[in-house]
Amino acid sequence: MDIAIDLGSGRTRVYTSESGKLLDEASVVAFDIDSRQIYEYGDRAYKMIGKTPFGTSAVHPIENGVIAQSDLAAAMVSEMLREVSASRVVMPRIVSAVPCGVTEVEKRAVVNAVSSFGARKVYLIESPLAAALGCGIDITSPHGLLIADLGAGTADIAVVSLGGTAVSKSVFCAGRKMDEEIVKYVRKKYNLIIGENMAESCKLAIGCVKSPAQESFYRVKGRDALSGLPSYADVTSSEIKSALEETAAELVKAIRDVLEKAPPELVSDIYTDGIILTGGLARLGGLARLISEKTHLRVRVHKTSADCVINGCGRSIEYIDKPPKGAQGVSPLFSAY
Repeated sequence: MDIAIDLGSGRTRVYTSESGKLLDEASVVAFDIDSRQIYEYGDRAYKMIGKTPFGTSAVHPIENGVIAQSDLAAAMVSEMLREVSASRVVMPRIVSAVPCGVTEVEKRAVVNAVSSFGARKVYLIESPLAAALGCGIDITSPHGLLIADLGAGTADIAVVSLGGTAVSKSVFCAGRKMDEEIVKYVRKKYNLIIGENMAESCKLAIGCVKSPAQESFYRVKGRDALSGLPSYADVTSSEIKSALEETAAELVKAIRDVLEKAPPELVSDIYTDGIILTGGLARLGGLARLISEKTHLRVRVHKTSADCVINGCGRSIEYIDKPPKGAQGVSPLFSAY
């Protein structure tokens, strides 16, 4: 059995060659600060953020698409893989997605975290390539495709052709940064201190980057910055739009930068086919319309945008033994470790 894993800043997803996608958990661990012992991981640990007692902490071990705390990330990955692969008799081969442009040190941190389970061999694939495969696109053809994978920690934008990336860019203005902007806005406007989990819930409920057809409200709860007492505020979708505009503009600029660097022949293909958005952030209200207006291109959001990368990692497993036509040895899709 081979395993694919998408180690995202927000969520970690696991796919097996036998059963398809099996696991989708928050990339969070709750642990003892002194002993580093893991108490909980995944969605259960996510609910503990900001609520842990003294001596215990709940954190995201993966930040901006790369591993920030290697021991916690390795423990989290081991627990998740143990859920989908009970047998340790045969060590699996594992395919993992990584952001564009990661350094060799950052790649090695991912390999070490995944290998802690006992992998026979680890293959790394760039997130945009995996996302394109997950969309059902033949990435080995000589046809240019612009795909933007918008996640929690990073936004990976790449022009894909002939099984590789011709031009790529990875930026940190993604879902987590938008949560931080909501926290800052609510603090400045209402003197209300809220947590990032509350900000994320607000973003998912009424978040948008274009003026909505109908105004929506969401009640955020936290601590009054002046009195220190519990309080709340009813924020509108228009207010959230103003908080997210700057980050959305950075995303648009990153996409335009990639277009400007792409070879003319590939740009002509992109003009015909448009842009494909994947990742959880792709469904943010009005984001596709904003990108379309700023680039003058057709923009499509894949119907299973959040699962495109993990599905693509799963589909890429077949290329380990059967590389694309013309490739020698290990497919150029992968870096093998």
